[in-house]
Amino acid sequence: MPWRAAPKAALTSPLTLIIAAVTALLACFLGTAAVLQASAAGGAAVTYQTGIACPDSYGPVFSKGNVPVSDAPEVISAVQRHAPAHGFSPPVTSRYTPVIQGTEFNGDPHYKVTLGHRDQAGLNNLDLAAGTRDAGLLLGTVVASAEKIGVGATPKVKGAALPPVTGLYRDLPDPAPRWWCSQQRNAVVDRLANDPLDSVMFATDGKTFDDAVRTLGLPAFRTLYLSFYEQPPKTVSEAEDLLDRSKALIADVRADLGTRGLGDAIVGSLPFERSVMISNQAESNVFVSILPLAAISVLVGCAGIGTVALQWNQRRHAQLRLLSSRGTGPVGLGLLAVAELGLPIVVGGVAGAVLARLLLGVYGPPGEPDGGAQLTGSLVAAVILLASLALLAGVIAIRTHREFELGRVRAGRRKGLKLLTIFPWELITAGVALLGWNQLVDYGKASRVGNPLPQVDPLALTYPVFVVLTVGLLAARLAWLALHASHRARLWSRPALQLAIRRLASARAPVTGVLVIGTLAIGTLATGIGIARGQEEALHTKSAIFVGAETRVDTESVIGTGKLPLPPQISGTTTVVGELTGTGSVVLVVDPQTFRQGAALGTLPGADVDRMLGELSSPGTGVPAIRIGNDAAQKPALPAGLGEARTIGELPMFPIIGTKAGYVISRQSLSAAQLTAVPKWSLLSASPVAQLTEALTAAGITQPNRITRESALDALPFYVVSWTFSFMALLGAVLGVVAVLSLLVAVEVRRRQNALAGALVLRMGMRPRALLASHLMELGALSGLAVVIGVACGVSVAGLSVPRFDPATFLAPRSALPNPTPFALTVLAVGVLVVALAGWIAMRSVRTARTAELIRA
Repeated sequence: MPWRAAPKAALTSPLTLIIAAVTALLACFLGTAAVLQASAAGGAAVTYQTGIACPDSYGPVFSKGNVPVSDAPEVISAVQRHAPAHGFSPPVTSRYTPVIQGTEFNGDPHYKVTLGHRDQAGLNNLDLAAGTRDAGLLLGTVVASAEKIGVGATPKVKGAALPPVTGLYRDLPDPAPRWWCSQQRNAVVDRLANDPLDSVMFATDGKTFDDAVRTLGLPAFRTLYLSFYEQPPKTVSEAEDLLDRSKALIADVRADLGTRGLGDAIVGSLPFERSVMISNQAESNVFVSILPLAAISVLVGCAGIGTVALQWNQRRHAQLRLLSSRGTGPVGLGLLAVAELGLPIVVGGVAGAVLARLLLGVYGPPGEPDGGAQLTGSLVAAVILLASLALLAGVIAIRTHREFELGRVRAGRRKGLKLLTIFPWELITAGVALLGWNQLVDYGKASRVGNPLPQVDPLALTYPVFVVLTVGLLAARLAWLALHASHRARLWSRPALQLAIRRLASARAPVTGVLVIGTLAIGTLATGIGIARGQEEALHTKSAIFVGAETRVDTESVIGTGKLPLPPQISGTTTVVGELTGTGSVVLVVDPQTFRQGAALGTLPGADVDRMLGELSSPGTGVPAIRIGNDAAQKPALPAGLGEARTIGELPMFPIIGTKAGYVISRQSLSAAQLTAVPKWSLLSASPVAQLTEALTAAGITQPNRITRESALDALPFYVVSWTFSFMALLGAVLGVVAVLSLLVAVEVRRRQNALAGALVLRMGMRPRALLASHLMELGALSGLAVVIGVACGVSVAGLSVPRFDPATFLAPRSALPNPTPFALTVLAVGVLVVALAGWIAMRSVRTARTAELIRA
């Protein structure tokens, strides 16, 4: 029976098996990848939110100010009692007293001290500079060093002795380390806003703290704070589960304390609730945005299966006619195709689903997908497999029914097929593209302020795809008409070219199909990569321009005047800048000699910055200045009586100033009095903020404000847009594989015809080199046209779309298309390799052909 021998018979055409398996692999890969992409986006958003949140804020937080000392044990006991039932570890308890005025050290009663205790603080998370961690109090080194207070000192309050100082700890920096993040307001002393004698003394253990509180007779704690250091969630499901358990714990604690008359003694809160909401929204936004692309990808996969079915029908035509004449119906013939190609399709589909999960880290967001998403992705792959097998059987059944049972195609059906061929489908795709453009324009005009995750409109997302598809259809229609008229070409003086044209004309349908798919693949890939990388580069550039460097720290004016040198450990990576306004222009005062080493100048668009900085100290009338912005009416007068600017160059933007109208001048062009009049001085540094603040603190230099590129902007909106369009890039890559397979299928389908024709022209005297050149001309013209149209259209569409998808239009500069040259060269190289491979396959069929057998057949 042919059905039993079908799997073995399939081995006679290994290329068909491979193409069927790869087509199913790609279809299941894309279907599964769409589900995993959205889920991984949610997981990446959760990871991002956990990175910017305090590590003890993932779970519930119980806190309140002015808590009576007598109520604290009941509150702490209730939280400790109910936490294990909801899967939480023991809470970390933090207690702080009000500021204790008149604390006495060494006979001086002018110190102001806050007593604090935090579980594990004295043992693990305070850096001890001197002394031990024995029972007692730990005093900060800032006050201890300045006031000569050593280990063993006994603080007193109104004559009452507190526990002795057993150790000196290094004061927590501002900003505090992550373990202390939630305690910034209580555990870190702002030296700029507080008395120099202020300090926070930590008790090494709970008993010492309780003894000190009883000695002072304090009625209430300034702050009682209980939190949990849980493992950060990695997926949206884990975050939602943690949120649900947190709500249940808060409800139980509140009910427990209510029965004791302490319902208002503590307040339970969920700091991470908004982060969970944002992560859920990110997952939903990405899924809704890529849903149309996922549908397109599945349809492309189904089209590939249909193409494989038609190719198999052509190869098995004689056998199918024989079986039909013996009484086998169309359904049975369709099942024969399933018996022969079903196993490769199933294997390919399973491999596609597995690869979608294994390669998620390569093509998808850097997050973990939910377990439910993996199951859903597997179900989607199973549905695609069943649909593929049904489509394979259905195409064969319909085709054999038309050929063997109807006998001939009716005239009306021929007219219908011709109508489908000449119908202007590009008008429909252009209409959809126009609708997408309208949504894209509105999206670009919408304000992003206050919206953490603006959704990429699904219709706007399909705009680039349908523009590329419209251009591809137009190119295919023109190619169809050109090939239809190609019989008029008379180029027999160049036989290789003439043969290439005739082969293309004899296969107009496959040629135009490959052209459309290739153009769509390259254009979609260019658009997806361009927009995704454009948003990533926009985040990098915007944060660099906004901050001015990796780290910016506002500092004292004595630094700007040069009276106090920079600490040596940061002097090689840091520069000093001043900022002043007053005439409608922002004026930045820089040190040209050090500005390059600290500021982010690499983001400026192709300007001769080094030359301009070098000329800031050039002699002449007026203050030499670099003019920033595009305001033609910008006044040359500088604020604070600095004189008039003498422009030595112009830049569209500059660090800190951005694109606002302004000037950049040199410190050397100002006198000492003018430098003193500059109201704001900052340090721009390539060093991390921790290293910078540590060096400045050690030198006694105050830093009221700090900002880093990582914390300057909310990067999640940029990431969401990038994750969304990375799926478009993935779709383009898969379509590229489909285009390559289509080209190889076209060559395989015509293998017998090409082999016979090639063998005959070789016998007629054509050289093998000329025949190879003919095949390369044929395939090169097809792939070259697809590459040129796809790259040009994709890059153009991406260039129009990138600024529209900018999630922070209120910050300069607008998102811009990255350099497309590497992409174009890569696509060209791949195209050359594919053409060479297809030409080799065609020539191999000619070299191995047996002419007599081909003629008899």
